Amino acid sequence: MASDPKVHSFEDVAAHNKPKDCWLIISGKVYDVTAFMEDHPGGDEVLLSATGKDATDDFEDVGHSDSARDMMAKYYIGEIDSTTVPLKRAYVPPKQANYNPDKTPEFVIKILQFLLPLLILALAFVVRRYTKEKAD
Repeated sequence: MASDPKVHSFEDVAAHNKPKDCWLIISGKVYDVTAFMEDHPGGDEVLLSATGKDATDDFEDVGHSDSARDMMAKYYIGEIDSTTVPLKRAYVPPKQANYNPDKTPEFVIKILQFLLPLLILALAFVVRRYTKEKAD
């Protein structure tokens, strides 16, 4: 570790959110984990999902081993400027297509379950009527 760590802004760290350029904020420290992406036991998706926010809770919830914590030292690149970290990250729900219950496969199946027996009954009625007329 350097004696005078570089201080990074939250916006600067949040911009590093790609598989070939990934920085994390854990316990007020900034780590460049790009070189560790392929070796991470949980996969690179886990690390990428922790970008753009304070990943301390994500890191602690997993229960990393002491050796994993010791390994963090080689990825340390500085401190986070705590005044630039948003107090609470605003939740933005993912964009979803409008739901139309009349166009779902379940709706089509329900219609067929209703219409098919009616069509069979109508066909049986027509066949019966036709064969009865021929017999007379």
